[in-house]
Amino acid sequence: MSDGTQLFLLNYLGKHYATIKQRLTRKLGNAEDAGDALHDTWLRLKGGEDLGPVQNPGAYLSRMAVNIAVDVQRRHSRLLSGDNIDALLEELVDPAPGPARTAEIRSDLDALFQLLDRMPERRRAVALLVHAEGVTQKEAAQRLGVSLRTVEYELKRVHERLDTYLAAEHK
Repeated sequence: MSDGTQLFLLNYLGKHYATIKQRLTRKLGNAEDAGDALHDTWLRLKGGEDLGPVQNPGAYLSRMAVNIAVDVQRRHSRLLSGDNIDALLEELVDPAPGPARTAEIRSDLDALFQLLDRMPERRRAVALLVHAEGVTQKEAAQRLGVSLRTVEYELKRVHERLDTYLAAEHK
């Protein structure tokens, strides 16, 4: 797990601890088991297991706490039945976007691509290199055969155009 992801999840757990514990207490019927599960969740996060990117920290932490809660109950010889485990897992929110959110994202991407298509070729190339491919501004300048100052200028213009577009969208 990257240090940034680990810190983000630890902060999220700290900020939402009471809410998560309350949900776990309702599911488990025991505040002590819920507290143990959240403590173990914190310890696992501090242990720095190697994990991929986390798209939805709330769902991730809830899933982790539920899995740990099952382990806590097993340690206390109070096994959950398969039906209870299935019920707990079904209550978790699916982090994948629904059809409406997917359509909204596609619409936003289409608008972004239309905006990029209306930009001068060099400006569009700079934006795609730096923001889509993740290259440094210096590397973008070398690839395009322009100065670093030119790349900085073009990026500034891209950001101004995006700001103008976003401001118009949110009116």
